[in-house]
Amino acid sequence: MSTYTLRNASPAKTRCDAVVVGVVQAGAGGRGVRAAKGGLEVAPGGEDVAAAYGRTFRPMLASLGFSGSVGEIAKLPTGKTLNAPLLVVVGLGKAGADGPTPAVVRRAAGAVARAVTNSASVALALPTGSAALVRAVTEGFVLGGYTFTTYKKQAEDDSRRHPGEVVVLSAGARRKELQQAFDEALVVTEAVAATRDWVNTPPGDLTPPAFADAVVEATKAVTKGRGAPKIEVTVLDEQRLAELGCGGILGVGGGSAAPPRLVELSWSPRNPVAHVALVGKGITFDSGGLTIKPAGSMKEMKSDMAGAAAVVQATLAIARLGLPVRISAFAPMAENMLSGAAMRPGDVLTTYDGTTVEISNTDAEGRLVLADALGRAVEQQPDVILDVATLTGHMVVALGDKIAGVMGSPDVVDAVLAASRTAGEEHWPMPLPEAMDERVHSSRIADLAQHDWVRWGGGLFAGAFLREFTGGLPWAHLDIAGPSYNSGGASGHLTSGGTGFAVATLVDYVRALSA
Repeated sequence: MSTYTLRNASPAKTRCDAVVVGVVQAGAGGRGVRAAKGGLEVAPGGEDVAAAYGRTFRPMLASLGFSGSVGEIAKLPTGKTLNAPLLVVVGLGKAGADGPTPAVVRRAAGAVARAVTNSASVALALPTGSAALVRAVTEGFVLGGYTFTTYKKQAEDDSRRHPGEVVVLSAGARRKELQQAFDEALVVTEAVAATRDWVNTPPGDLTPPAFADAVVEATKAVTKGRGAPKIEVTVLDEQRLAELGCGGILGVGGGSAAPPRLVELSWSPRNPVAHVALVGKGITFDSGGLTIKPAGSMKEMKSDMAGAAAVVQATLAIARLGLPVRISAFAPMAENMLSGAAMRPGDVLTTYDGTTVEISNTDAEGRLVLADALGRAVEQQPDVILDVATLTGHMVVALGDKIAGVMGSPDVVDAVLAASRTAGEEHWPMPLPEAMDERVHSSRIADLAQHDWVRWGGGLFAGAFLREFTGGLPWAHLDIAGPSYNSGGASGHLTSGGTGFAVATLVDYVRALSA
């Protein structure tokens, strides 16, 4: 397991296996970077390394064909020019007027993490002149080096490939705000990594009961010890859900041999400045039910619980950080399967708040479990509700697989977007037009229509449906169907599989409220 420290030291004199510096494409005139008409220049933080090489630094990189594009890596033996035997250079692209942005630094640090797996100790001399940059370096490196080896024979050997010691070098290491940013980044990355672990776990091993047990264990670990936060956790089983009338969760989970669950978490700090309810979709596997998915579309459906995983881990991180905001979190968990007990198209379900819903598409199940959980959240009378869900393929069609859609109360949507920019997670605002309200109320036999098979605007329909269960409270819906799972190769700080998307945004949203 790697240890991380923030230290003020010269990268040229630091004793370690590998020292890392950033390089920018010159000519942008960025602050802290020597202006030049062309070529490459060392980025802030690596000046001592460039000075140690003198005039040979730029020609050395040029001879390697190094372009300086974001995340590009070059490794060079130092020949005792530095105290470290290996120099790792990472590209930071074109620096803007204020130097490399946190988003660029985060991506580059992630690429570095996968380039130094054989080094026992690493010193990162990347731009760290602000709290945002310290956070970006730390988060990028930790998350870029994430691996999921639980099911591999060589899991122990693979774990040894991670550096045992990682030092983030910063001239401002003793500044309180930089140390705080570093410490908080480690808490957030731990939550993101735990979210990735849950998303990557095979669905046969993370059924709703097993997922609920995992949340309980994670909560116990966070609340254990003197000075640990106090977080209440409650698990509602299928009998309790039936007593409460949670027809959405029970309807979706009725076709599975693994019964559904609703996990509720509560973090109540002293003198909270606000109260936020977090709701996350936890479909541990989605076959589509009787409206069955094509075989090729099921491969990644173990990730359909990414919203619940993000909400739970964000709650634990918020409590660990001691943010003075009360959190009520709700994670409805069900497995959408086929059997004689599965819900049918044409069925009418009654949700927790008494609303009746006509079912047309059993593969549009996420909104049903969220309806019950939102009803529970409304009872707590929070100041704002945020729900997170891998809800619709429509949103992926609209925005691609790297950007989440956000809709809801305009002021809440704006605050979520601001938090996402700080967190380095891309979101885009989406509308809720009146036409969607008409479609949601189009059922002839129930209060609401769950789905209407109109091809256009399905993601907006889903958002309008969820709005019916928010009790008129300030609310935003985050559809993370695209960015929650990376089916391709690693890029920047994002590795293959579960990404842990939305954890950092939720934490930063609450952090902004606490400020």
